[in-house]
Amino acid sequence: MKKLFLTGMVSLLVFSCSKKENSEVQSTDSVDVPTPVVANVSGQALIESSDCMACHNADERMIGPSYKEIAAKYSEKDIETLASKIIEGGSGVWGDVPMQAHPQFSKDDAKKMVEYILKQKK
Repeated sequence: MKKLFLTGMVSLLVFSCSKKENSEVQSTDSVDVPTPVVANVSGQALIESSDCMACHNADERMIGPSYKEIAAKYSEKDIETLASKIIEGGSGVWGDVPMQAHPQFSKDDAKKMVEYILKQKK
């Protein structure tokens, strides 16, 4: 009987300790952790998986300028500036309609998107 009681107490102790460890892990899981960046994703794939195509088109002006218009106006030296515009949003360059910010993109991903757009030169 003592052996059964002792086994039960040890099991209870192990269970309560493991419960505490799990609760500690859960409390750190609630911290915002950035989504891992998938390597080798093309600028085109990033654009196609986002909401860019709702306002932009490769060939024709829609709500925003076409990619060909952007490529005609800017060059490789503007990649950093344009990547920042994708992330932070902007207005006034192409008309009155502001472009919404896209803070979910990393600077590197935004640069890939810009590089793809600049390849659309006429």
